[in-house]
Amino acid sequence: MVEEVTLDKEKINRFKDILEWIICILIALIIAILFRYYIGTPTIVKQPSMYPTLKENQRLWLNRWDRTAKKMPKKGDIITFEAPSKSILSEEELQKSVIARYENEPTSLFKKFTYNVLEIGKISYIKRVIGLPGDHIVIKDGKVFVNDKEFEEQYLQPGVITDNGKGYYTDIIVPENTVFAMGDNRAQSTDSRCFGCIPLEKIESKVWIRIWPLNLFGKIENK
Repeated sequence: MVEEVTLDKEKINRFKDILEWIICILIALIIAILFRYYIGTPTIVKQPSMYPTLKENQRLWLNRWDRTAKKMPKKGDIITFEAPSKSILSEEELQKSVIARYENEPTSLFKKFTYNVLEIGKISYIKRVIGLPGDHIVIKDGKVFVNDKEFEEQYLQPGVITDNGKGYYTDIIVPENTVFAMGDNRAQSTDSRCFGCIPLEKIESKVWIRIWPLNLFGKIENK
């Protein structure tokens, strides 16, 4: 009987140890998920649209606190946002609205959690903020004008021309709670010229620090 009682206690203690480990792991996962969603997270540049400021395969640290605090980004900030469901619009669609389209949004709580929080299946773009609510954006002669003044863009490579061809928004006023954003590599960037202004609630983060390669480690300037 003594041996049986001892074995039972050992099983109970072993079960308690396993349960404690499971609880600790779950708590750690919850903290990591909350930190990633509300505070910040690392990412990898996967597109050339922000060249030469950001190059493919560079590692960045994203600041998500501004999203948590619902702060409007500043002109020149590099942001990430959920990719619109339609990147190329017809002439008719261009006339209907200057705000990017987001269709087929998840409806169930589970899908909202996996898509918005865990970001499973989510595609994000990284671009630079050019216009804020109320700004009048005009693209002509290969240049960008904000409120009738040429927008200074020292980060662009010499000779870069901002295309204002057919199928682009080239003369708009940025609506409330949205931003107009473009890539620094204008010739290889699908941006607000194509799909319109980004709603504030679709902005995910501000690019804060370049963490790799180490020789370029440091804060990302917005000019």
